[in-house]
Amino acid sequence: MSLLHLKGRGLVKSGGFSTQLAKHVGDKIDGDPLWGSRFDKENPEAVMQTHLDFLEVGADIIVTNTYQSSVEGFTKHLNLTKDESIDLMRESVKLAMQAKNKYLERLKDCNRHKEPGLPLIMGSIGPYGAMLHDGSEYTGSYTEKLTKQQIQQWHRTRIEAVLSGGVDGLAVETIPCQMEAEAVTEMLLKDYPDVKFWVSFQCKDEVRLAHGENFANAAKSVWELIRKANAIDRLYGVGVNCVNPKFVSALFQSLHKLLINEQIPPLIVYSNRGEIYDALKGGWTGHDKCVPLASYVPEWVQLKAKIIGGCCRVYPEDILAIRKCIDNIDNNN
Repeated sequence: MSLLHLKGRGLVKSGGFSTQLAKHVGDKIDGDPLWGSRFDKENPEAVMQTHLDFLEVGADIIVTNTYQSSVEGFTKHLNLTKDESIDLMRESVKLAMQAKNKYLERLKDCNRHKEPGLPLIMGSIGPYGAMLHDGSEYTGSYTEKLTKQQIQQWHRTRIEAVLSGGVDGLAVETIPCQMEAEAVTEMLLKDYPDVKFWVSFQCKDEVRLAHGENFANAAKSVWELIRKANAIDRLYGVGVNCVNPKFVSALFQSLHKLLINEQIPPLIVYSNRGEIYDALKGGWTGHDKCVPLASYVPEWVQLKAKIIGGCCRVYPEDILAIRKCIDNIDNNN
């Protein structure tokens, strides 16, 4: 699908995959060392149904259940070999494709259709820290112990697995630090010249990445790598995910200010609902303080967000509200 599509209507990404998956598997997923990834093996039907849940409320983009997939994690917690682990990552892509095909068949049966090229299937490429299962995906502390080359080599295995499965692009997501984002971007630009992707940061406040770097500077750095490589047509967006929605507008405004007389990259946001995860209690707090996620969408669109969706604690009903809001904005423009 041509990225020229993004110059038209905004695209809606799915919500919190493991959040919705938990409804189907009946297990507590938060806190599991493999998070939702284990269910690609243990309950593939539930994984497929979770993708379908988001497609049926209007998601244009679904993301494979590979955020926390790794050879290290699968060999340790599922007793798989390296080859079996890589096959399971490919299987995750197949499950997303099954959901897409089932959805398109249902549309056909109802004499409805999706725009050509949609829905997209993006391969989830979560941060190195997710594999460690020690919370460092929200601090980025591991980058102080690893070289750029080590980070790249670790990511390569999963990248090649999901690409071989046939995804439409890569969702490089929840990245807590500038070094990891630059490392993966440089590798994609150099070694995978036909691959489309987005890069999405995890931020701890209205200014900084989880690791502490300035968001606007980090986003500009990734954008400059892409521009220098003449690869703008390969980029779906740069932005934020797994972040409190109340931080997003300020983060995007800071990037606009930094690039005031320059071309702005397409922006992407899929925030959490706004609750806070309490690792000690093993649950989410602050639900009563959250406002509907869709209420943020008009401002995000004004700030040039081209892809909007949800992350943790964002359900299909939230994505439906985002879908309706974006359609209403598009119809009035």
